[in-house]
Amino acid sequence: MSKETTDFEIRRASGEGLLKDGDLPPAQHFINGSFQAGEPGEHTTLVNPATGESIAQIPMGTAADVDVAVEAAAEAAEAWRELTPKERADLLFEVAARVEQHADVLARLEAANAGKPREVADDDVAGTVDIFRFSAGACRAFTEMGSAEYVREHTSIILREPVGVVGAIVPWNYPLLMGAWKLAPILAAGNTVVLKPSEQTPLTMLKLAEIVADVLPPGVFNVVTGLGREVGARLAEHPGIALVALTGSVGSGQKVATSAGESLKRVHLELGGKAPVVIFDDADLGKAAEALRAAGYWNSGQECGAGTRVLVHESVADEFARLLVEQVSTLTVGDPAAGDDIEIGPLVSEAHFDRVTGFLDRALEDGATAAIGGGRLPGPGFYVAPTVLTDVAPGSEASQEEIFGPVVTVETFSTEEEAVRRANEVPYGLSASVWTRDAARSLDLPRKIDAGTVWVNCHLVLANEVPWGGFKGSGYGRDLSVYALNDFSRTKHVQINHSR
Repeated sequence: MSKETTDFEIRRASGEGLLKDGDLPPAQHFINGSFQAGEPGEHTTLVNPATGESIAQIPMGTAADVDVAVEAAAEAAEAWRELTPKERADLLFEVAARVEQHADVLARLEAANAGKPREVADDDVAGTVDIFRFSAGACRAFTEMGSAEYVREHTSIILREPVGVVGAIVPWNYPLLMGAWKLAPILAAGNTVVLKPSEQTPLTMLKLAEIVADVLPPGVFNVVTGLGREVGARLAEHPGIALVALTGSVGSGQKVATSAGESLKRVHLELGGKAPVVIFDDADLGKAAEALRAAGYWNSGQECGAGTRVLVHESVADEFARLLVEQVSTLTVGDPAAGDDIEIGPLVSEAHFDRVTGFLDRALEDGATAAIGGGRLPGPGFYVAPTVLTDVAPGSEASQEEIFGPVVTVETFSTEEEAVRRANEVPYGLSASVWTRDAARSLDLPRKIDAGTVWVNCHLVLANEVPWGGFKGSGYGRDLSVYALNDFSRTKHVQINHSR
């Protein structure tokens, strides 16, 4: 059994839980505008990770269910793409309004199903509203270069078209928000979609389908629940899918890309991360530690862009570690039902809890020191203590692999060149941050770090107007911003001979 720590006390809920009668969506697939039972088969039991108690049973979809959903999406595609940008935008604005109207139930479902503190769940719902509004506006200004004569007496026009039916695969850590990051630009660009939520956390996506069922035309938005090896694999290989978009693990991305290659369909991948936080000796250490209190532990560290790997100059490493431990020690751990001030909830599942505690056990065996935390917390639920690991050896498992829990590791460096090399040595390239008061360094170093987003003197600050995505093992393609609409569309050149 993994190490147990008492550095934090779990605040348990008393009285009523998060969910009320009528909150749960229908436990079925959502296809062609209505909930359907699908093919007879197995179900999975959803568990509240704060207590281990069951919430609902959800069907495990089959390839045949995917086929039905793809057929519905294909039938809806022509009429959807023929809508004007304004007509699509009006519908997406209405989706945003419905989400806002149902914000409370969506947040409570997210907290109960995924173990999210209310602050995190509320932020996810607000982000969902905003990405639909942003995409609605963006689709009305989504244009290509104007017409011109590049050959005498021939006018060229560049058109931007939807790709067709998109398959979207959404992870368990942000079931609603990552779903919206896919759905909003996919629909805004004129595509229809078949979406597979995680089999562990599908409730908010099914609830979204329920509350917008009368807004979007039947077949435009479809949800099939189930396992990756069944539903996800069929989406990746289906000949009727033009593009498959996945947010998930590196292994899942490799499987999807390999399968999609058989039919040469396009692939959009947002995968894992191991974000380096490079802190120089001239940085404001207090502000860096305070920022990592959120950026390293948001959503219990189950966040691909989290600041999980500190590289701090050796001359200030002890002081920074002290400040970080001081900040982390004030985090409030507990059941999301125990109060809106809970900051760290449980991990999503027992399997993931075992994975994270296994990482911690091996790190301590490898010589790392738990300056705070370092193991599981006692009692029911899947709670891991917020942890700071110091004395982490360069190249060790804890330094290189994505732990995906409330764990921040601290390593040291001597020179700027070493800091850049060490920041880039992991297989991921999603995000990073640089902390310095040196203006030249703040402009120069982000160019040298191999990550899709590099923050300076901040971390995990996102906006829907700017792109999100990675390099190397973190995948390719961009979520958010107008770049997402680019990814979910295609260009066509039309040339007209007008010689007389």
